[in-house]
Amino acid sequence: MDGWDFGLLTIAATGAGAVNAVVGSGSLITFPALIAMGYPPILATVSNNVGLVPGMGGAVYGYRRELTGQGPLLLRLAAAACGGALIGSLLLLCLPSAWFQRIVPVLIGTACALVILQPILARRLAAERRRGGTGLWLGVFGTGIYGGYFGAAQGVVLIGLLGALTTEDLQRLNAVKNALALTVNLVAAMVFVSVTSVDWYVAGIVAAGSTVGGLLGSRYGRLLSPVALRGTIAAVGLLAMADLIARSW
Repeated sequence: MDGWDFGLLTIAATGAGAVNAVVGSGSLITFPALIAMGYPPILATVSNNVGLVPGMGGAVYGYRRELTGQGPLLLRLAAAACGGALIGSLLLLCLPSAWFQRIVPVLIGTACALVILQPILARRLAAERRRGGTGLWLGVFGTGIYGGYFGAAQGVVLIGLLGALTTEDLQRLNAVKNALALTVNLVAAMVFVSVTSVDWYVAGIVAAGSTVGGLLGSRYGRLLSPVALRGTIAAVGLLAMADLIARSW
């Protein structure tokens, strides 16, 4: 990795940490950056996941006040997130790498669609809002599987589920979303570190940048234009999808 790549990845990681704190989808910034640098998709995913854990910790710390009184809900959903993340991370390691290379463009495209459509989905789901129960638990479990396998836009899925199936304020839900995303990333990272190779140089850069970004995002993220933020994430993700499709041909 030369100086240019180091600078690019540092900026991407800082942006990813900030984006994760506000809306999720930070992996749509760092993962494409690593792919553009020539890292294999699975190594990029594993190293990126490990590196983003401290950044999610920074986001949770920044939203700590909004977590007050949400212990019972968080503990119940964290169990679902842990189970799903374990399954998803093992699927990533057990399935053939060729499968992952083929499915990643689809996953990125789906994540981009979720980012773009999130306001519409939130409005439609709000009409059916009710207290979360088994449906919410299963939804978080399924999101954990996705997060352990790939993870981009898992925050968007989580905030949609929480907004539809609970009655909490949006900022408090964002705090829960950050805590659940941290849980998923941490469980997946523990699996990856135990059984596969991690590029620790890459993970270290992502960790440092995403921690700074997570703290800044949780503090200043409410000042950003949601439209501009979603547009940037979607653009980066679509470029990554196009690049991966071109490489596979």
